[in-house]
Amino acid sequence: MSKIHEAFENGKVFIAFVTGGDPDLDTTKKIIKEMEKAGADLIEIGIPFSDPIAEGPIIQEANERALANGCTTDKLFDALKDIKDEVSVPLVFLTYINPIYAYDVDKFLDRCNECGIQGLIIPDLPYEEKDEIADECKNHDVDIISLIAPASHDRIKMIAKEATGFIYCVSSLGVTGVRSDINTDLGGMVKLVRETTDVPCAFGFGIATPEQAEYVAKYSDGAIVGSAIVKIVAKYGKDCLPYINEYVKSMKEAVMKAN
Repeated sequence: MSKIHEAFENGKVFIAFVTGGDPDLDTTKKIIKEMEKAGADLIEIGIPFSDPIAEGPIIQEANERALANGCTTDKLFDALKDIKDEVSVPLVFLTYINPIYAYDVDKFLDRCNECGIQGLIIPDLPYEEKDEIADECKNHDVDIISLIAPASHDRIKMIAKEATGFIYCVSSLGVTGVRSDINTDLGGMVKLVRETTDVPCAFGFGIATPEQAEYVAKYSDGAIVGSAIVKIVAKYGKDCLPYINEYVKSMKEAVMKAN
């Protein structure tokens, strides 16, 4: 069993996201440790990229800030290596396939091992093309986290069948961002997943409030939040830690109510 899978062993999970290098790498390291301290069970770290096609304006702007501040993939790897022994929850990257190829797949995964990255979420890697890096990921014990969207329909079982780590269920059509309502048939999506695999699944995209987190966790194994956290970083910059702590605590408490 992977470390990612183990994170789901003790009940509903809260998965928190931060863009690496926003506002700077030193603050990113502090944010990761603060989110774990506040109760995050798993942490996603976005590798800054110039064309993050799955992201809405909030995370796009965070990518732009990080890149403008000089954050590179190498520097992010180095920063995470610095805190590898200070963080016990699983860490996963959210990235795109182009940066992985540009870095070289094996070298990229070697560095993931060096800094404690256990999984990869790659929004622009179609199911049909994941075999291009699947063997290398397996050899490095790095899970490819499958994404399932409301429009996946007949593909849901096919994708779920080969999923590892956890399944990222997309709760809303479109790009990431804060939404006031979630109208997707969450139960229907999870039912199809459960018919195929016991790999845990969590909902992300558009979740921002404790009420939304509790709602999606009733149907799944947890909730994923990105844009709402990135908004806090954008507002408070290097002074964001107490605000992130308070927010993550409230979201963790909310998903736990769904147990």
